[in-house]
Amino acid sequence: MRNPVSFLRKLGLAEGVSTLVLFLVCMPLKYAAGMPLAVTIGGWIHGALFVVLCASLLQTMLVARWPIGRGALVFFAALIPFGPFVIDKRMKGYEREFGAARSIPDNESVLK
Repeated sequence: MRNPVSFLRKLGLAEGVSTLVLFLVCMPLKYAAGMPLAVTIGGWIHGALFVVLCASLLQTMLVARWPIGRGALVFFAALIPFGPFVIDKRMKGYEREFGAARSIPDNESVLK
């Protein structure tokens, strides 16, 4: 099984970049250069990434059996500009934690 935490982490960083592009590129293009299409396209991409991030977060919480607090941390970090970058070190730890938990054989395979 692939690591869902790794996918969630990368998706979070992509969503964080889309937030910054929306705020720092698309919105100035709309208001300073009169190009409202920039926000339409950038906003659509950002919104789609956020929806996929939420679905991926739910899947990760179920597969990795994360507590609600950990899922809430990731969710709220996605709402704040720079949030995904701030929690990235923690997400790397969650990635390693999931990988280590999956590499330990369960009791049934040890007994065989």
